[in-house]
Amino acid sequence: MLNGLKQAVKSVIHKVEQKRREEELKQTQPHVTSGQITEDLHKMGIQKGDILFIHSSLKSLGYVDGGPTAVIQGLLDAVGPDGTLLLPTYYMPGGSILGTCQLEGYVFDPRIHGTNMGAMPEAFLRFSGVHRSIHPTHSVSAIGKHAKYLTEAHHLAPSVFGKGSPWQRFHELNGKVLGIGISMGPVTFYHLLEDTLGEKFPVKVWEDEPYRIPCKGWNDEDYLVPVRPYRPEVTPNRIDHKSREDLRQFIWDDFSQEGILISGSVCSAKSWFVHADRFLDRLRSLAERNITIYSDAEHLSSNSKN
Repeated sequence: MLNGLKQAVKSVIHKVEQKRREEELKQTQPHVTSGQITEDLHKMGIQKGDILFIHSSLKSLGYVDGGPTAVIQGLLDAVGPDGTLLLPTYYMPGGSILGTCQLEGYVFDPRIHGTNMGAMPEAFLRFSGVHRSIHPTHSVSAIGKHAKYLTEAHHLAPSVFGKGSPWQRFHELNGKVLGIGISMGPVTFYHLLEDTLGEKFPVKVWEDEPYRIPCKGWNDEDYLVPVRPYRPEVTPNRIDHKSREDLRQFIWDDFSQEGILISGSVCSAKSWFVHADRFLDRLRSLAERNITIYSDAEHLSSNSKN
């Protein structure tokens, strides 16, 4: 009962803080419409029929009239009826992969569990026609032509990013990884290479044995889904850690020099995209030189591109 009360209080505080931030944006930032978002995406090179895996910062756009729902509509209009949007709608009640795996009695149920990935993924889950993968830590949601195919087999995949996962199928369809208002740090597509190479990946990133986490299906089916947490010692070095601006800049510069990173702006947000096949191919080439999203500053310096 006490835990329930704490969660309720946290929820109220979160909503009050969210409202305060919205009002601050409204008063201080340029106002943006879904039509402007669509227009800027097309200017940057997003096309009708594209498959987009989106990582974004809502506040980076300015004050959006209509909030996150309007942003999603702008994205849907940009790709059209033959396009597909994917968003991370991860749910980790334990605060991390390991913490979630160790929760007693945890059973992921896509019918009742939301996401702790922010306002846009929360709004995305409420959209009509959304498909959501069944996964206890890395559930992905999609809308559009390929949505069902991209999400339907995640619970059957041998690993989070393995064969049958949304990332593997997204790569197979050669979608575009799209960042809106974010750096090249918090991008889960990186991890596809780890599962693709397995023991050949230069860094041992996963624990040896997976947890098997119970999940419910959309029709109340029971599944046990394998999840291997990261080894605790590798995460402080990873590209998404706040201390690794050097690594984020290295990848940005490398991808730019290779001509595979397309950058631009969506309203007030510095934005970029990379085709999935080029993204993975480049990560593989870097890994052959022992450069990964875990490389320390000294290693980056000694292995920089000539």
